[in-house]
Amino acid sequence: MEEEFEFGFTEDPKFSVERYEEMIRNHDQYFFDAQAFENIIDYYIEKNDPAKALQVAEYARNQHPFAAVFLIKEAQLLVVSNKVPEAFAALEKAAMLEASDADIYVIRGNLYESMERFSEALENYEKALGLAEETDEILLHIAYVYQNMGDYETAISYLKLCLKQNMENQDALYELAFCYDVMDNQQESVQFYQQYIDNEPYSYAAWYNLGNAYTKLSLFEKAIDAYDYAILIKDSFASAYFNKGNALVNLEKYAEAIEVYRQTFEYEQPNADTYCAIGECYEKLEQMDDARAFYKKSVKMDPKLADAWFGIGVTLDFEERYFEALHFYKKALDLDIANADYWFAIADAEYKLGHMDEAEQAYEKVVELNPLDIDAWLDYSSILYEQQRLVGAIEIISQAIKNNPEAAELYYRMVAYLFAKGDYNEALNQLETALSSDPEKHYILFDYLPQLQTNKVVVDIINRYTK
Repeated sequence: MEEEFEFGFTEDPKFSVERYEEMIRNHDQYFFDAQAFENIIDYYIEKNDPAKALQVAEYARNQHPFAAVFLIKEAQLLVVSNKVPEAFAALEKAAMLEASDADIYVIRGNLYESMERFSEALENYEKALGLAEETDEILLHIAYVYQNMGDYETAISYLKLCLKQNMENQDALYELAFCYDVMDNQQESVQFYQQYIDNEPYSYAAWYNLGNAYTKLSLFEKAIDAYDYAILIKDSFASAYFNKGNALVNLEKYAEAIEVYRQTFEYEQPNADTYCAIGECYEKLEQMDDARAFYKKSVKMDPKLADAWFGIGVTLDFEERYFEALHFYKKALDLDIANADYWFAIADAEYKLGHMDEAEQAYEKVVELNPLDIDAWLDYSSILYEQQRLVGAIEIISQAIKNNPEAAELYYRMVAYLFAKGDYNEALNQLETALSSDPEKHYILFDYLPQLQTNKVVVDIINRYTK
């Protein structure tokens, strides 16, 4: 005959779990009160064992058939196990027992949200708002739904409500920064975080987000101050060190940036991005051995980080080791085939190696990917000009001008090519266009064709615009 024991909530939760496991082992029938069952379920959830937690919830329902809490727990666990219809069914039963439990509508809202049935998700969250004692998490969920619907204005208003309820809600602070970012409204972001900090001066997350907003406005000095406050409040805040490092890079303070990046290693495991960032700083300082060492650490940690492979190439290129550089540029390109900068570096290295056909193909790719890159158009046309392919060079500059009608340097280059080809009248027409666009840049013409400095007609036209 089965023995029946009763266990209450007065005991240690660990004791309840041990008793429960003993009961399962012995195939006995013990009785636990509702609180003890909740403790046991929570224990398995914390242990990341949803299957066992679900088993306990079912067992608890048999012993406490009128307690909605176990149906709600069951629904949560079914959501985790991706058993959506079963989760809905459990919530339906829970609502029959205790329709005023806010958790029912929160979980149902989560389910609808994951199914992208946004109006039903909102309906349930609104219902939960009227029933719950603490509403900041529900307001956060409503904000997520509006974000998913692309309505960032409304999302922002709910995030502000959430923070009004709970100034400590870090997720809301970060989501707010995200929404302002998507709307490209950094000014308002700065205003919000400044006001927030007036009320909550010790919120490291607010200082951090303020720093990010300043960074996006290119106010790097102010950003650094904000990151410093974040670090002062939470000295182990690795992301604040990293972003401060980035701000210093933007101010070209590379040696300082290296120190700040290195500080992140005290608080989190070194990662590939930080090694890569340090490598870039050494590269800017032209300390190529150090740069290469950090880029290598970076790719060892994350072989898919294209920028680090590219960085190794840049350090070799600097040392005129073009053939080796090319190998690393191509490794970067394999990982990010549509990166115009990588194609540009390849084009340049191929050119320096005398591989004109390969250089030409690579330049073609650069201007296809980034038609606004004036230097690429100039270099591309230049290699054709060097091969006496004047018609081709003129054609490339024509395309460049179509894409960049404001760029005076393209017109000056066109003038040089037209003179070289012997089309003097057209050259003089283009010279007028170039001078009316930017007379100061006329030196470009003489850099390319110094002999024109003695051409009276050319000099007279230039004098008309520059004096």
